[in-house]
Amino acid sequence: MTPPFCSQQAKVTPAAAEEESLCPNKTWDTASFLDNFPNAHPTSSFQDSGTSFEFTTGVLLCFSRTLNFGVVFTKLASECDAVNLGQGFPDFPPPDFAVEAFQHAVSGDFMLNQYTMAFGYPPLTKILASFFGKLLGQELHPLENVLVTVGAYGALFTAFQALVDEGDEVIIIEPSFDCYEPMTLMAGGRPVFVSLKLTPTKDRELDSSSAWQLDPTELASKFTSRTKALILNTPNNPLGKVFSKAELELVASLCQQHDVVCISDEVYQWLVYDGCQHISIATLPGMWERTLTIGSAGKTFSVTGWKVGWVLGPDRLLKHLRTVHQNSVFHCPTQNQAAVAQSFQREQLHFGQPSSYFLQFPQAMQRKRDHMIQSLQSVGLRPVISQGSYFLITDISDFKSRMPDLPGAVDEPYDSRFVKWMIKNKGLVAIPVSIFYSQSHQKHVDHYIRFCFVKDESTLQAMDKKLQEWKAELGA
Repeated sequence: MTPPFCSQQAKVTPAAAEEESLCPNKTWDTASFLDNFPNAHPTSSFQDSGTSFEFTTGVLLCFSRTLNFGVVFTKLASECDAVNLGQGFPDFPPPDFAVEAFQHAVSGDFMLNQYTMAFGYPPLTKILASFFGKLLGQELHPLENVLVTVGAYGALFTAFQALVDEGDEVIIIEPSFDCYEPMTLMAGGRPVFVSLKLTPTKDRELDSSSAWQLDPTELASKFTSRTKALILNTPNNPLGKVFSKAELELVASLCQQHDVVCISDEVYQWLVYDGCQHISIATLPGMWERTLTIGSAGKTFSVTGWKVGWVLGPDRLLKHLRTVHQNSVFHCPTQNQAAVAQSFQREQLHFGQPSSYFLQFPQAMQRKRDHMIQSLQSVGLRPVISQGSYFLITDISDFKSRMPDLPGAVDEPYDSRFVKWMIKNKGLVAIPVSIFYSQSHQKHVDHYIRFCFVKDESTLQAMDKKLQEWKAELGA
């Protein structure tokens, strides 16, 4: 039986811990947690992705092997007075116009304290339809082609629950945002993984995230008669890769050939660097009718706590998402939506001009990226030049060769042990890249860690100080 969209299922992931600060004083140990559920017993399901336990009440809990990272590393960072470059959110103020829009929403029309339309505050759905319709080359109807959700995370969850049925296969391109796998499982689907392959640059040159590419033959082999959807993330978290038009055309061709839906997570679409161009796969011939395009006000305007996201797509797909949305969260906070609507209205007036926030913001973030790249190299880390997003990854192979026996569990990936060592001994927090891979692939990528460079100047200066101390120790 296909699990309904309101089925009693739960999975805690590092991304969830990052966004919700799950019980910061509690360590989520699976065994001790299950002591509270004496009727739980292990099942054979989903063993490749994590341990799952089925309750006699019918509740299914899927525990990821990576569920501890977000909580453990944050707790460790606070204990060690470390600089947190792991979590993916800005620690600087949003743009003034966004703050003013929110203040106006809170103190202005008192009716904004009440419910609005279930599928989106009308001024917001209208401006999203107008703004993105031009970019996508479509005439979007605010009621049929736009759904406002509780953040992009909510958009993803709603999409999986609406479209993925029991036994359906979902192709996930690795490295991948770590909620895609549990959301597939919670909908009753089966994740099918395909990894981007690195083509290294010349010695002593830094790799670019563009060097991670899909193998066309391998990707094609993952499509079967049971493939329901492919999840695309561009720019990619954690890699920072911006998929090229040729790569998107490959994905589009296979999706059309096999009648597969593309769920396109484009939350970092405005954060592209070095002249890279973000292309929405929905703009390619034949893709609008089979693509859900997901966006985020949190990433767009540096307001991750507002939790306003959206899905754009054809009515034939969105009608199913509306059913899930209506019968789960039903409605997103009105005032937050009003503030996002006003922020987009402001941007629409400036779009394409030097005064555009969507032009100024990535320029400022590229300077922060470049700052971090230069600083990390001072201690022998090898950053990968990110084309987009909040993040860059760093190669720690040299450290793995010099100190391979860092403390940790026998089966714990090296990057996880390295991050814990770095937090305790160097006062810097990152995230192990292996958690963005399925378990069978983790051993191949345990020599990379992820940093977030979208941070305040004071945070980057604190990073510099820690790295200078580290460099002095290396020279001693």
